[in-house]
Amino acid sequence: MKDLNHIKHLYFIGIGGIGMSALARYFKAKGNFVAGYDRTSTELTKTLQKEGIEINYSDEVNDIPEDFINNPQTSVIVYTPAVPKDFKQFLYLKEQNFEVLKRAQLLGMVTKQKYCLAVAGTHGKTTTTAILGHLLKETGAKVTAFLGGISEDIQSNLIMQGDDVVVVEADEFDRSFLNLSPNLAAITSMDADHLDIYGDKSELEKSFQEFAAKVPEDGRLFFKNGLPLKGASIGVNDNSDYSAENIRIEDGSYVFDLRTPSELLQNLKFNLPGKHNLLNAITALAMAIQYGSPTDGLTRALFSFKGVKRRFSYKIKTDKLILIDDYAHHPTEISAVHQAVREMYPNNKVLAVFQPHLFSRTRDFAEDFASSLTDFDKVFLLDIYPARELPIEGISSAWLLDKISNPEKELIHKSELIEKIKSENAEIIVMMGAGDIGEEIDKVKKALLNEA
Repeated sequence: MKDLNHIKHLYFIGIGGIGMSALARYFKAKGNFVAGYDRTSTELTKTLQKEGIEINYSDEVNDIPEDFINNPQTSVIVYTPAVPKDFKQFLYLKEQNFEVLKRAQLLGMVTKQKYCLAVAGTHGKTTTTAILGHLLKETGAKVTAFLGGISEDIQSNLIMQGDDVVVVEADEFDRSFLNLSPNLAAITSMDADHLDIYGDKSELEKSFQEFAAKVPEDGRLFFKNGLPLKGASIGVNDNSDYSAENIRIEDGSYVFDLRTPSELLQNLKFNLPGKHNLLNAITALAMAIQYGSPTDGLTRALFSFKGVKRRFSYKIKTDKLILIDDYAHHPTEISAVHQAVREMYPNNKVLAVFQPHLFSRTRDFAEDFASSLTDFDKVFLLDIYPARELPIEGISSAWLLDKISNPEKELIHKSELIEKIKSENAEIIVMMGAGDIGEEIDKVKKALLNEA
């Protein structure tokens, strides 16, 4: 396998993925030749093209750039498990004996050379990673951070302010995070998910234990209090090693004190709603403190964090109307969004619009999905977004809708989304899902603001 010093040309198959695009940006910034393929043009791929990365959208061998084809000794193909096995470009390049790396392997090679802070967890890892990267950047660290979402602060999924330390989101899907070499690591949650990969929750937990074991003796593991792990615990108003205390809400923001093993940081302000986000912030603060960030700068840095796109993102925020966009695609995440909405807006009617993601996940967590969605005042359910899967007989949004006990529920088609939402006159609208519902949010926003 080539080491990083011998890689000059990189071709990303699936370059529009959030993790792939961050790596593409990193190697482009390092001066390498970077190009890629994706199935469809998106806002993210268009941005990459503006940044000088060549992207094609056709599965034809002739579309592979010559700069890549002509330099096999210094070239690698980077791909994700989502790439179809019969993909022409991929098969051709393998036949030509080009070196092939999974995205996780390439990220692992980057972390091996650097002091690495890695954040894992079935929920919370993207926001925690983004907060941590922001804290290190704002307190002067020479940091590179690979984010699993677009930071509202920099409008990118890559922070690049030097090479002393690298911050990465550690993805449990396909056991990808076992390729990483973390010096400090965090595990925010270990709820059952990706059962199409793991089979059952015990196998998933085993994988997280393996990840935790990768932290060296002179490193440290941070984890949400209550998880079966050893290290530094994170909590809210409990006896955790790092605990938020004296929590209050002022002007829509959290204000709290952070008790650490050695000191008390007072009057920290944090602008993201929801107890789950507060835990994410504490985790990021704990890791930044352990890394050596000056605590007197962390208060200002935390307050300036604006959030991550599609993580409780306000698309409309007026006295009469709130529209929130969130990536939530697991029952625990939906419940966390509900808790945050109710905490901030306890007396308002809340309409939830949810697009289930994956037939297998809908099947595996149907009862939990039904329970978490029932808590909203009204639910609009879209068809299941299949992503990498083929349909499963008997598993549909209509089947899930029947399980929701709240009578205020309706199955709707994406084409009638705007019309249905407008007819409700809801004060709070929350749109959730990991599929293409995210591409509908701006259309809904324009319609609600009468900009259409």
